[in-house]
Amino acid sequence: MTTSRETGSGGGRAGGGPRTLAEELRARPDEALAGLLRARPDLVNPVPGDLTQLATRAATRASVVRALDRLDRFVLQVAEALAVAPDPCPYERLAGLMTGDEPADPRVAAELPRAVAELRRQALVWGGDDRLRLVRTARELLAPSANRPSATGLGPTVAEATAGMSPGRLQKIIEAAGLPATHDPVTAVAALTELFEDRARMAALLARAPEGAVAVLERLAWGPPYGTVTAEPAPHLRWLLDRGLLLPTGPGGVVLPREAALHLRGGRAHRAPEPEAPTPAPVTAYAPESVDATAAGQALTALAAVEELLSDWETAGPLVLRAGGVSVRDLKRAATVLDVPGAVAAFWTELSYAAGLLASDGDVDERYVPTPAYDEWLDLPAAERWAWLAGAWLATTRTPGLAGTRDARGRTLSALGPDLDRSPAPEVRRRVLTLLAGLPAGAAVPADALLARLAWERPPRFAGVGAAGPAGASAGTPGSSGPAGTTGTTSEDLRSRLARWALTEAELLGVTGRGALSAPGRALLTHTAHTAHTAHTSHPVAERTSPSNTAPGRTPRAEAAAASVLAPLLPEPLDHVLVQADLTAVAPGPLHRPLAQRLAVLADIESKGGATVYRFTPDSVRRALDAGQAASDVLAFLTEHSRTPLPQPLVYLVEDVARRHGRLRVGAASSYLRCDDEATLAEILADRRSAALRLRRLAPTVLAAQAAPDALLEGLRAMGYAPAAESAEGDVVVTRADAHRTPPRTPPAPVPDGPPAPDDTLLAAAVRAVRAGDRAATAERKPSPAAEAQAPAATGAAALPRTTPAETLATMQAAVLTGAAVWMGYVNAEGAASQRVIAPVRVEGGYVTAYDHTTDEVRTFALHRVTGVAELAEEHVS
Repeated sequence: MTTSRETGSGGGRAGGGPRTLAEELRARPDEALAGLLRARPDLVNPVPGDLTQLATRAATRASVVRALDRLDRFVLQVAEALAVAPDPCPYERLAGLMTGDEPADPRVAAELPRAVAELRRQALVWGGDDRLRLVRTARELLAPSANRPSATGLGPTVAEATAGMSPGRLQKIIEAAGLPATHDPVTAVAALTELFEDRARMAALLARAPEGAVAVLERLAWGPPYGTVTAEPAPHLRWLLDRGLLLPTGPGGVVLPREAALHLRGGRAHRAPEPEAPTPAPVTAYAPESVDATAAGQALTALAAVEELLSDWETAGPLVLRAGGVSVRDLKRAATVLDVPGAVAAFWTELSYAAGLLASDGDVDERYVPTPAYDEWLDLPAAERWAWLAGAWLATTRTPGLAGTRDARGRTLSALGPDLDRSPAPEVRRRVLTLLAGLPAGAAVPADALLARLAWERPPRFAGVGAAGPAGASAGTPGSSGPAGTTGTTSEDLRSRLARWALTEAELLGVTGRGALSAPGRALLTHTAHTAHTAHTSHPVAERTSPSNTAPGRTPRAEAAAASVLAPLLPEPLDHVLVQADLTAVAPGPLHRPLAQRLAVLADIESKGGATVYRFTPDSVRRALDAGQAASDVLAFLTEHSRTPLPQPLVYLVEDVARRHGRLRVGAASSYLRCDDEATLAEILADRRSAALRLRRLAPTVLAAQAAPDALLEGLRAMGYAPAAESAEGDVVVTRADAHRTPPRTPPAPVPDGPPAPDDTLLAAAVRAVRAGDRAATAERKPSPAAEAQAPAATGAAALPRTTPAETLATMQAAVLTGAAVWMGYVNAEGAASQRVIAPVRVEGGYVTAYDHTTDEVRTFALHRVTGVAELAEEHVS
């Protein structure tokens, strides 16, 4: 095949069918052209000038690779079969390659028309059923070669394998195979090919093979077809080499010809065609109420994790690495704070970043701290906060699962780093959830079953089928891989890993519960798909108008729908706890935010889950007193919110810490320490642990220190005292950690996975433009006599018309009077030449105003840039 035959240069028909891909596209209705552009959006940007340009672009390597990547496994298998079939290939021959000599599989027979139609729709196959042609670029990608074995496991043809073989060697091969001698290598190769393709003669030849010869061929039949032999091969190998059943590929290398392999396979191109998508099984059924309750509980855990992480980082956020991201040490610290594994901590960190709640502050010592959107998020009800996170997770291209792994150059990928974006991630997440949504409510399936279904829908591409071994001992493992990626590899492709991460993350987030899609997750998915479908016809009203909290790709309507479904599933926030005698308080459910925040200052969280346990300690009580609370305030707060009487040990603890709190006063001298109790100061001076503070007595109730006030406070607290800082006026300083925020930040934009899908309006306009450009490029003209005399060969469709300025002006003025359309050659200001079909309306001042059929609009053209004009043939005049 040649480039001109595929891309559409030239014209005409052969055998009643299109000679070129461009001709076939020209014969398609507008709906079919729009379907092609919708299936392959890279062809729209920019819009092709005509159908020849469209066909050329559709056959480029990058576009064909992108199209092949989006085929399902059976359609790809059909394309692979066409790649090893003769070109052109009749439909019956293709069906034989898919089914073999055995009775046709009814599923393959039923699905084969769909697969061929899909390849036609995507302009990967063209021609009639009697002459199916795979575009040349696709054939080059899918056909076997020495460096790139085919997914079918087949090798080169006899003609390809014997290229460069001496005529004498060819004559010896056909003589050993029992064929008559020929006069040239071409007829010798044809005779050997005919022998291998004749089932009866081939069976008779193999019936005479010595013991072990057929076994060697069968080991090579399903691939890889390459092997090695020694310098002195065994007799059964010598028999195969003499008859061309094994052809040399180099020193010691041999290959099984394609025609011989197809005979051994019974005519099948694939070991196991897969015409139908595997059904995810086995299905485990849970009560939908149980799934939703589990998901709701996990949703609360997700909210608590994000809030706890950002509350910790608002006072002491981690430094940003020079290359971006957080260090392993900071991520481990976050995992310790959240009491989760490092991978889960990376997920919560990345989710906060994707949701726009976390960003770099941009200071000199750059740190990750919450954004202003975090405060807005905190003010929302729990269900809306969860929907915000879930919507961001569904749309982001950030992949936390890559954190801690290494890239192709061996560098460790950091959480929040710049290299964690993977463009297929949103599509994989949606597809995983869509498969779960297709099951009955409350149904779950194993992860491997979902991965098998996803691998059928979008097969991974690999670069080989295995390593070749000695033909007499090991010919490789039978199987196939390559673009279908069915076997021959032990590592998962990116999409499979993304799917596994999506299942894990959905469970952590509460989108799923017990492996089944929850009701909130179903609402989020359904309304997201609906919004994507109607985005080009409607303008969704955002429920939140702040520009800082709307991540690209998120759908506020879907989030609102998910929140409305989740809200009834969440327990009502509580306004009470159960204080116990062992200095703990139990929150039997989620607490109101003010209560939870104040209690977190007064006590340490000991355990989390359905019920949160708080532990009161001297340090936690002192923390509350440092924050400005008095002992009476603490006891009154606990009495008000405890459903149980306050135990006496807790009252004693609060009063004891309060009694000692503030008796010592620390200020700046460098720093000083004062106390009304002289005995206490004497005790501190005598304590050897105070030596590092370098204290000295200034007065009976005042000590001076060489340490800074904060260091003096920490040192005294380590010695068991409860000092309080005081201001220059002698008042107790209320110490609260500063909460940092970044300037307004927008969430990270998802990295697009190829060109965006065009909407119906763009498709209609593109089809009109391509049709108009094609009419201009192919319309037959009436060249002027002068042009015919000067350049008779330049009257074809591909040449610009050449007329004198006077002829151009006269033709334009005549067209204005008659209302006729003319064909015009034009060179714009950038020097780009084009052909156009125009209907002149007015000619004046050196310009012609005309309706341009190519762009479907009225335009003005400078006459001095017109290369020439010609009248259209009568059958093209409208």
